[in-house]
Amino acid sequence: MSRKVPTTAKCQDPGDGSGDFIIDLPPEILAALGVGIGDLLSVELVDGLIVLKKVRDDERTS
Repeated sequence: MSRKVPTTAKCQDPGDGSGDFIIDLPPEILAALGVGIGDLLSVELVDGLIVLKKVRDDERTS
């Protein structure tokens, strides 16, 4: 099931020179995604939108 939960989030530089960024997601977004501590998210760019999806246990690679 796919559910759209539009939101705006601010990207933060972790300051380690990695080129990575941190996005703090509000609790209501985490709840809508059904994710918690230790869960993995996939990140895709689809039609100009960033799409986050929970990675299921059977999709994880070591």
